[in-house]
Amino acid sequence: MNRRTLPLILAALAGLTGLAQAQTKWDLPAAYPATNFHTVNLNQFAADIDKASGGKLKITVHPNASLFKAPEIKRAVQGGQAQIGEILMVNFQNEWQVWGADGIPFMATSYDDAMKLWRVQKPLVDKKLAEQGMMALYAVPWPPQGIYSKKPLNSAADLKGIKWRAYSPATARIAELVGAQPVTVQAAEVSQAFATGVTESMMSSGSTGADAKLHEHVKFWYDTQAWLPKNLVIVNRAAFNALDKATQDAVMKAAAEAEVRGLAESKKANGASLNVLKAGGMQILPPPAQLTTDMKKVGDTLLTEWLGKSGTEGQQLVEAFRR
Repeated sequence: MNRRTLPLILAALAGLTGLAQAQTKWDLPAAYPATNFHTVNLNQFAADIDKASGGKLKITVHPNASLFKAPEIKRAVQGGQAQIGEILMVNFQNEWQVWGADGIPFMATSYDDAMKLWRVQKPLVDKKLAEQGMMALYAVPWPPQGIYSKKPLNSAADLKGIKWRAYSPATARIAELVGAQPVTVQAAEVSQAFATGVTESMMSSGSTGADAKLHEHVKFWYDTQAWLPKNLVIVNRAAFNALDKATQDAVMKAAAEAEVRGLAESKKANGASLNVLKAGGMQILPPPAQLTTDMKKVGDTLLTEWLGKSGTEGQQLVEAFRR
């Protein structure tokens, strides 16, 4: 090495060090399998940010509850253990009732309704997250929820005593109202729970059933279209504020695009997942009239109870949604 080459090498090393310092890395925990449409959307969202920021912000998606379990993700983002994360809003209803608004049976029963509800929820959600040091980026609904059952159902009475998967306060309450036995099972554990008899029935989307290959263990899915719960991507406010303005703009643009793309992918996943279940031998059925009547009564009870707990905030939200 001569005197002329040494300064060039040192300059190159300094440049590499500066590049490394300029790059920010975020972890994004998610609760669902890598093949689920929500997770595929998250990976595209991360890729879009990487490209738009010129590699300044790298987001690593950790699927299938591999970094944090579903109920732990919100606290992890709030505490800075993860900078960004995806949550199922209804999981956190006990913390704040508005989180559970889109899990009330038969209030918002279509994709249009789900997004209308999100528009009236969002200002409240933004305020709540700001108080907790976070912010919302985008929300995507799951496909409509139906009832999985190992045995045929004609009415809610057929659910009495059955082991029922609960993943939120609302689904646990439904079990109580129909006389089923609620069993808490997270998405990553659904397949094993049905395979081992830990649970025999649940209300969930066709997408969840296809992810878990439930056609191997369950023979009936009743298309009740009860509600469309939403996944929400949240970010730690301090981590977001630490980004330069151009990178912040890239994140917000990618989030807006992910919300539109995610809605379209949810609609596609609904049809595709039901076809997978049907091809595997599951019967995809309209709910019998009595089952529909019974479950709508359950929905009315849940709405009344929710309004009692959510107070003025909940009343105003429902009124805004119904206008």
